[in-house]
Amino acid sequence: MYTLLRPHVLHRFMSLRYMSMAEPQSLVSKRGDRDPTAPAFLTFEDPRAFKVKSVWEIIRALGVFRLCSFPVLVNNCGKLMTFTKMLLGERIFSMVLRPSVYAQFVAGETEREIAESMQKMSSLGLHPMLAVPIEEDLGESTGERRYEDNLVAMLECIHMSHSKGWSKNPMMQLKITALLSPELCVKLTSLLRTERYDLNLLVKAMEGEEIMFSGLSESENTHFICGLQRLNKIGEASANKVRVLVDAEYTYINPALSLITMAMMKKFNQQSAWIWNTYQCYLKESRNLLCDAIQTSSDQVFCLGIKLVRGAYMDKERNLAEKEKRTDPIHESWENTNESYNGCLEMMLNLIFEKPEHYMMIVATHNEESVRRAVTRMVELGMDEDSSSVCFGQLLGMCDHVSLTLAQHGFSVYKSVPYGTVDNTLPYLVRRAQENRTIIQGIRKERDLLRQELRRRIREKITGAKKDTQK
Repeated sequence: MYTLLRPHVLHRFMSLRYMSMAEPQSLVSKRGDRDPTAPAFLTFEDPRAFKVKSVWEIIRALGVFRLCSFPVLVNNCGKLMTFTKMLLGERIFSMVLRPSVYAQFVAGETEREIAESMQKMSSLGLHPMLAVPIEEDLGESTGERRYEDNLVAMLECIHMSHSKGWSKNPMMQLKITALLSPELCVKLTSLLRTERYDLNLLVKAMEGEEIMFSGLSESENTHFICGLQRLNKIGEASANKVRVLVDAEYTYINPALSLITMAMMKKFNQQSAWIWNTYQCYLKESRNLLCDAIQTSSDQVFCLGIKLVRGAYMDKERNLAEKEKRTDPIHESWENTNESYNGCLEMMLNLIFEKPEHYMMIVATHNEESVRRAVTRMVELGMDEDSSSVCFGQLLGMCDHVSLTLAQHGFSVYKSVPYGTVDNTLPYLVRRAQENRTIIQGIRKERDLLRQELRRRIREKITGAKKDTQK
């Protein structure tokens, strides 16, 4: 494990405080006789959750989900889309994709299209969490100019998130590899096995000081400082306006991403959590990493924002571990991953109950059981449904039976919303589809609920027509 903490400090911290699942002492007096039983709506089996959707939206979702239920299509969607685009031409390809897959998962391209999507979302009681579909993996870097262009796009995303009034507590997503090369992140991750980087030095570099970081060549150091200064501009533009949720990526770069994110937290999270980090609970070390972050935020005196996910890179992580003949970083079973997620969830809810001004969390999951656990625990702790410290998150166009049900009962729910041209969003959508194939192929329940709602509307139309003819 790569950690900012000394191992014995982390072990003592975990053992004495957060590994305990004991109920906070202050809960007894605050909760009183409140019934902790899970609310009835948490079955997520009411098709009326879709009553706010148009007939076309229901039909479109059923069609797209049906296509996504075929593994061969999901696994090869990138190649299929490239071939179809060559066959049909760019214009016709775009005309076919726009009203179907694109409209299901993307907010739009122009500011007017995005605004219309966001207003519809707001009318449903949902909050947008804008995501610029820009990221890089190893071998895809094209130089500083590209990163500067990406910075402009990120700053525009912050401006839109804040100025349009779509949410009282706006959020956006950020991938650090859109502003800093993955190759450098790999190098930093390797160095973190032996080097300890002071967060204060990273903050100074963000602010323009010439810092020479040990282990980096002159060109690597220059690029690192340029990347930190780009991220500093993101932090300055978003502070006190928009909460920036930094995405986790692959284990071969995550330690570097966490180091950089912690430095941003050190600078910008003094009064509230404006910069958040993501923790992937399918990793065996996820609980340790979360405890590390909690301890670091306490030691360095800054607020901590957490995006809690299961993780989306399982196949690639396992294949890479096998290729490099190292231990698989992913939990052996789905049950172990669930236990990891629910344990981290419980830990964070207890912390938020004790210090809601210091800790914040988004329960970013499509898993109904984890949502049930979170809501039930919030009820038990006496936390408000629309607590600013706890919210829920799902992807746009998916898991709407959970998102809409939560929103209709007063909970704060965000949808991850990519936007941009068909060409710009396609690579992003292909990656998300392949990373989330287990979720996509497990949407049978949502499809069944959509069918029930569609049948209900057809019956109503038929019944209404019969009544009209009998008059």
